[in-house]
Amino acid sequence: MKEAKNAYRKMIASVPADIKAEIDLSFAVSDRIDALMHERGLSKKQFADALGRRPSEITKWLSGQHNFTLSTLAMLSSFFGQPIITVG
Repeated sequence: MKEAKNAYRKMIASVPADIKAEIDLSFAVSDRIDALMHERGLSKKQFADALGRRPSEITKWLSGQHNFTLSTLAMLSSFFGQPIITVG
């Protein structure tokens, strides 16, 4: 087990800082959307229906691996009445 942890640490250490930042931001966005959905009591299906999207697309958004466009982020901010991300 110790060898696996060391191998993992080496692998993580080799990831460039900009890639780490991108991953962190991607998961922060998906976590924010998930939190806002829960605040409104929306299931994935209800959220998808409200946006005219498929539930599978919402699942992808919540995976932390979706590359959001500014247009989609703006639409989500408008839907929730709160920013998804803040700049500044």
